[in-house]
Amino acid sequence: MGDGVNAPAGRDVIARHAGDLAAAGGVRLVVLDDGAERGIRVLEFRTGGGLRFDVLVDRAMDIGLAEFDDISVGWRSATGFRHPGLHEHNDEDGLSWLRSMSGLLVSAGLDHTLFGGAVPSGQYAYPPRQQVRHGLHGRVANIPARLTGYGERWADGRCVLWAEGEVRQAAIFGEHLVLRRRIEADLGGTEIRLSDTVTNAGFDRTPHMFLYHVNVGWPLLEAGARFDAAVAGTPWRSDSVAEQGFSHLVMPAPQPGFVEQVYEHVITPDADGRSRARLVNDRLGRGFELDYDPAAFPAFFEWLNLREGAYAVGLEPSTHHVAGDAAARADGSMTWLEHGEERRYATVFRFTRA
Repeated sequence: MGDGVNAPAGRDVIARHAGDLAAAGGVRLVVLDDGAERGIRVLEFRTGGGLRFDVLVDRAMDIGLAEFDDISVGWRSATGFRHPGLHEHNDEDGLSWLRSMSGLLVSAGLDHTLFGGAVPSGQYAYPPRQQVRHGLHGRVANIPARLTGYGERWADGRCVLWAEGEVRQAAIFGEHLVLRRRIEADLGGTEIRLSDTVTNAGFDRTPHMFLYHVNVGWPLLEAGARFDAAVAGTPWRSDSVAEQGFSHLVMPAPQPGFVEQVYEHVITPDADGRSRARLVNDRLGRGFELDYDPAAFPAFFEWLNLREGAYAVGLEPSTHHVAGDAAARADGSMTWLEHGEERRYATVFRFTRA
């Protein structure tokens, strides 16, 4: 409910001073109408506590724009928030996902994350397709949601801004997974609460993988911004870490020709059992914190994309480790959902002032 700097007004106070809650904050549905973004439904959230963010209904209800105290936090890439109808899932050897990657949150899954490739699909009992070929980070980010509701709700003197939707990833003789997503923010608040439930609505045993690509960009990310987490160990690093040698703790300025550096960290949970990772900008006196459940997301990646023109840091909780789909099947760590079985994920995106 905010931090005392922008304490929210009560319901009676708002009613006495304004004929519309929108004077204090709220949720508004709009449609983008130009360029590659044309036709995308967007829910604009304003908390009145310095936080403003957009939910991209037609992009799996992911979070695009995110600003705090007029400082952009969510990464804005050159792709923009591209309409999913333009997406070519199998193009570019499975790397076409990179043509529609922008915003604070880009979800990965629901049956595959990490790098692509062909894996067996015999569980679907369709002889003409003995295997399925996945692209980078799966399909879900480019599936429109069915918007089931949004608005503002008062309870016990507290106003919650909310939205709910359903994303269905399905094929005949293939997976049938449903993501039900609820997003909340308090009037006057400085955090986003994300509640996801993934259910196997089909009748075949189906693999499930899930990852949040949470991307922080300029100007919160700049030279001197700090990565902060209780890292107990780093069992894997991309080869580019040793080859380039840039710090993943204190960020440099944008670099020409930078090759992405990726780390898989083990993060020690806090006393409440939750894990947290932060990017802090001491010069601006602002920070961003990812607060997630390590029981649901046992793996965590830090992604450094410090290249000129594409400058970003990703905080990525994941259901599976860096070796990906085929390795998870081989070592028995793949999550298999039976009919009606589900997995739940509760995550908080917190925007902070020093």
